[in-house]
Amino acid sequence: MRKLIRAFTVILLLAPMQSEPRAQSRYRFKIRTITAGVNLRSTGDAATLRSAIEFLERAKKKFEAAGYEIQTLRIATQPFSEYLGSRPRNSAIDDLKALDREVSARNVILNIGPVLTLDRYDPELPEWASRLVKETAKINFSLAVASAQGAHPNAARTAAETIAALARAAPGGVANFRFTASANVPPGSPFFPAGYHAGPPDFGIGCETPPLLKDAFTGASGIDDAKTKLKALLENQLGAVEKIAVGIARDEKRAYSGIDVSPAPLKGASIGEAIEALTHKPFGSAGTLEACAAITDVLHNLNVKRCGYSGLMLPVLEDPVLAQRAAEGRYGVRELLLYSSVCGTGLDVVPLPGDVSADEMARLIRDVAALSVKLHKPLSARLFPIPGKKAGERAEFHDPFLTDSVVMKLD
Repeated sequence: MRKLIRAFTVILLLAPMQSEPRAQSRYRFKIRTITAGVNLRSTGDAATLRSAIEFLERAKKKFEAAGYEIQTLRIATQPFSEYLGSRPRNSAIDDLKALDREVSARNVILNIGPVLTLDRYDPELPEWASRLVKETAKINFSLAVASAQGAHPNAARTAAETIAALARAAPGGVANFRFTASANVPPGSPFFPAGYHAGPPDFGIGCETPPLLKDAFTGASGIDDAKTKLKALLENQLGAVEKIAVGIARDEKRAYSGIDVSPAPLKGASIGEAIEALTHKPFGSAGTLEACAAITDVLHNLNVKRCGYSGLMLPVLEDPVLAQRAAEGRYGVRELLLYSSVCGTGLDVVPLPGDVSADEMARLIRDVAALSVKLHKPLSARLFPIPGKKAGERAEFHDPFLTDSVVMKLD
């Protein structure tokens, strides 16, 4: 009996600790990432990574002390070829695995930058990319399919074959979450997998702000009123973030590259829902293009230092409303390209049939590259062929960052 009483007493004493609520953010948005830009001396330069991780952890503490929730810490390097040198790519796998262990141990995400920057066909890259994602956990990378010199059609073919290979590298095709074909994406983007670094060490911020857009649009009397309210709200909220970032830059003697003001969505923060609060119609209906253009106009005129895309992100598989509207057939791949002409980041986590050919994807990637070159804007194509699935069939994911949807037609 005495043992039973003692056990019951222990349970009572522990109960308040177990039921204590987690601290909540003071704000209606989250900081998706603090991203440090670094220059690696070689593929085995773990010391530079460790220094950047220590900086990121100090910066995170300062933002958390001010009441912000930080979702991820990230490191972007200069383009991979710059520190690979004349070595064969395969010889760097063991070094990259060691770097991956460094960042994984501290829960940091690493982007090794574009692994191909020239317009050339590289038939060996798909197999190397598949091996990389199979043997690492936190490494992201990209491939440039357009630059200031124009579109890269040969690189687009390489990118398509890489996407096809990655679709087979992990269940559900999820390895493509860590790779994108990038077109005119500048250095300094805090968002992956298109991000990379150039110049002295720096850091940038990316935010998850769709709830702020919804707040600004709810009750707005029209497009102009919505834009006015959104600009005032974002400048107020992001200005406070920037003030902390500037202080960190001063204290750490590390350059501050700015905020990527793209309202990055996720399961609990839907950009589709925010747009529907403005249009009062399902995403994909008439008026969606106007809303995308209006949001982008505000983002491009905010009185904060901007970096990266700073456009409207429409990632189909990361946003529950976008995924639902795709399942309802309210928009398709061509509509996403149309919206990209006035806003966002291109084609992002778009679920495609598992039997889509590399040639078909190459044509789509060349469309994205052409749009980027014509409009002088950063775009990317992160495509998701789903093995074993056909257009119209449901795609389900056991991943905290991906939302179930249906496979979209390519045309």
